[in-house]
Amino acid sequence: MTKHVKEVLELLDREYGLFTEPTLDYTQPHELLIATILSAQCTDARVNIVTRDLFKKYKDVVSFAEADLSELEDDIRTCGFYHAKAVHIIECCKRLHEFYNDTVPSSIEDLTSLSGVGRKTANVVRTHIFNIPSIVVDTHVKRISNKLGLTKETEPVKIEFDLMKKLPEDHWSAINLQLITLGRTICTSRNPKCEECFLKDVCPSGKKTLRSKK
Repeated sequence: MTKHVKEVLELLDREYGLFTEPTLDYTQPHELLIATILSAQCTDARVNIVTRDLFKKYKDVVSFAEADLSELEDDIRTCGFYHAKAVHIIECCKRLHEFYNDTVPSSIEDLTSLSGVGRKTANVVRTHIFNIPSIVVDTHVKRISNKLGLTKETEPVKIEFDLMKKLPEDHWSAINLQLITLGRTICTSRNPKCEECFLKDVCPSGKKTLRSKK
């Protein structure tokens, strides 16, 4: 681990701690899987509002597998891209029922074989359901890991593997929520608050921004 990476991690840990609890509400493994599918290009807050009633209506994997497509579309409409998401959820749960005995698998290969599940969603499940250290590259992690100089890669899968090489495994899961929290509060995409950021002394992008304002 380089000196720069160590400094960044120490500051993130000091500010946010090594918490790994997801911001999506769920009680069963398949619910986190479905909530994560719904969260694509949608806020977790909105997803939690929708799933509050959704998980009462569809109580298990079979209920989702047997759901009427148009009805499920209406149930998740406010999450956006509701047609594609409804199709993915139904097909995903059909496969869980037919091949996995209604249980959510843990391997990256099995998870990504499910409809609507890419590496990001798979790693969310692996982190929170199975406690398998995993790096989840969402838009915040992608953007901020580059700003902080943790990686020069631009493709999500390459970023994931690069960060796995550079970060200690005990930080893989924590870095996800640390960078997401940072991206939602301080390092926002449109108006980053570099002056207020606790990372401004170690962030290459922040230093550049602050110099340009002088």
